[in-house]
Amino acid sequence: MSRLRTAARRGRRTLIGAALALTVVAGTGGWAAGTAQAAVTGPAPGAAAWRADHSLGVRLPDPATVQPAEVARFFAALTDGQRRTLVARHPLTVGNLDGVPPTVRYAANSRALKAERDRRLARASDPAGTLQDHRRARKAAARCASLLAPGRHLLAFDPRGRGQVAEVYGDLATAKRTAVIVPGSDIDLASFDRDRDPYGTPAGMARSLRTRLAADAPGTRTAVIAWAGYTTPVGVGPDAMTGRLADAGAPRLARFLSGLAAVGAPAPAVLCHSYGSVVCGLTVPRLHRGDLADLIVFGSPGIRRDTAAELHTTARVWAARDASDWIGDIPNVELFGLGHGTDPTDPAFGARRISAERAVGHTGYLAPGTDSLRNFAAVVLGRYGAVR
Repeated sequence: MSRLRTAARRGRRTLIGAALALTVVAGTGGWAAGTAQAAVTGPAPGAAAWRADHSLGVRLPDPATVQPAEVARFFAALTDGQRRTLVARHPLTVGNLDGVPPTVRYAANSRALKAERDRRLARASDPAGTLQDHRRARKAAARCASLLAPGRHLLAFDPRGRGQVAEVYGDLATAKRTAVIVPGSDIDLASFDRDRDPYGTPAGMARSLRTRLAADAPGTRTAVIAWAGYTTPVGVGPDAMTGRLADAGAPRLARFLSGLAAVGAPAPAVLCHSYGSVVCGLTVPRLHRGDLADLIVFGSPGIRRDTAAELHTTARVWAARDASDWIGDIPNVELFGLGHGTDPTDPAFGARRISAERAVGHTGYLAPGTDSLRNFAAVVLGRYGAVR
């Protein structure tokens, strides 16, 4: 009988939560406030030409099926000249192929960005285009040019859809402590780095964290990666309330993290913000031992797991949410595919709680001076006793 009563109470909570979720949707303008997105999946453009290239006298690994460890072994066996040849002939493939040495990917993505910039500039002056087309093209070209600035190191760049990118802050080849930032909704090539609300962007979060790491441990070599490598939801709509885009993004993140391990990078702490935590919740069970040191979810709507134990990971799982974050008003349910389940900061979930009392709003967790930034840095550095 007690089991029946428990199930009945759980059912009532779920139905109430579903009704509240629909109320939230209606209050934010309904599904019309969000635009459905087509998820970018599979290898970057140029994979067919790569597969057909036998100029080195060997079969090139198929980017659609090869494992990052195999890629690492393949590139380790090449000469510097052969690597340069592949970068020149197939920059998009090499730049997005997990397991390729980081310096080789940087060179490939620089070449790919220059080509995309030039393509956009040509479109900006195309007489067949409208004034609006020209403005969009100039803006996209400027974005590419900013990513080509000296000192920026792109570990991925894919121009498809709204654009995807990953950037490294620090020296990944020598780092002893690493972190990966996984952002939430409304992030793409155009919003990867911006002046407005900078700590709501992956680039701003990564820079802030790296600065804090350098201040807290000046003798420790660190690297932080801002990873915007999946198609994120736009606005409030079905994409944000369901796991469809997270399902598409999880294999990409898992492959990326396996690629870091394949090139000898230390297992990172992965920091997952907002909808990015949904992606991480679906990614972690796919990972191999050693691909992940710590998982931090913050500003999370849920990760489509009822408990931390369901992640099936030996990594430490942490959760944070500040009191002013509107995400706390979203009902933590999952019903008929809507919602993302249990609040990771709920003690019953089983994550280690991290203080975020001084953070403000949904995007303030990595702002300088916050306790959440200090605590996140302590986790990345492995100073667990310093985490409040």
